[in-house]
Amino acid sequence: MRIVSGIQPTGNLHLGNYLGAIRNWVAMQDEWTAQGHECLYFLADLHAISMPHDPAALTAGTREMVAALVACGIDPNRSILFNQTQVPAHAELQWLLTGTARMGWLNRMTQWKDKAGKNREGASVALFTYPVLQAADVLLYQATHVPVGEDQKQHLELARDIAQKFNNDFASEDAPVFTQPEAIIPPEAARIMSLRDGSAKMSKSDPSDMSRINLTDDADAIMQKVRKAKTDPEPLPGELDGLKERPEAANLVGIYAAMAGICQADVLAQFGGQGFGAFKPALGELLVEKLAPITARYRDLRSDTAALDAILADGAARARTLAAPTLARAYAALGLLRG
Repeated sequence: MRIVSGIQPTGNLHLGNYLGAIRNWVAMQDEWTAQGHECLYFLADLHAISMPHDPAALTAGTREMVAALVACGIDPNRSILFNQTQVPAHAELQWLLTGTARMGWLNRMTQWKDKAGKNREGASVALFTYPVLQAADVLLYQATHVPVGEDQKQHLELARDIAQKFNNDFASEDAPVFTQPEAIIPPEAARIMSLRDGSAKMSKSDPSDMSRINLTDDADAIMQKVRKAKTDPEPLPGELDGLKERPEAANLVGIYAAMAGICQADVLAQFGGQGFGAFKPALGELLVEKLAPITARYRDLRSDTAALDAILADGAARARTLAAPTLARAYAALGLLRG
């Protein structure tokens, strides 16, 4: 069994990235590799060029993401960690699969509609064919399982459709070229909102650095940001219903619960009736305690470009070895001659 998952190499990683995605990757690695299964995690740098981007920022963001993943617990010795660019088979298989994918399928992709907006004529071809590359990402490694959130379920179904049609058209029933991957629905990730606006997701694009906890923040910065986080004048309620219509309070309680590994009801059982003057210091201390080892490791790794590049190179070499047989079978099935 083999799990494959990718993540865009954005820089300036923050608490929302960690609790929303990276922590789940670490949990899957620990569970799957302990059972003798394989985990491949890749940085989707080829996907990143489907939208306008700064090349220098993409390079920096790729290295920052490697540092963050390793600092958070991804072990390059147990998992295969690499970036798409160093495994050309991703782009090769995407092109081979464009002969099987259908325009109608891609036109129905919700993310295509959302990201292209009203100016679809001005969107890149890469954005339109983005889901075909996603299909190649998982089919290339004969992935048996792919973790997906709500926003990616449609894309995994497309990958399964492409695999099925390719197998039907170019392979025999008893010797399919591609495995049809199954979805894994990860445990619900904490949805972390801005410290300045409880209705907006925590984001690196927010102009205010006070809106987010960065993985590079030291203890003083974390305590200051939590202390100045937007709240309301009411004390914390004793039950969850009391957080309705209180987005900032709900966000801080949610962060505490996620970091402590408990449910929000337990947080309110402990702090209900108390004001934010008592709760914020407790939250800040918890964040400092949990993030300090990650932050220290991240800073050490981020400053060692050679080590980061070596991690990617080693992972890519292992990934290329796994990818080669599938790519060769796809070429042969299509009747394409290779040297």
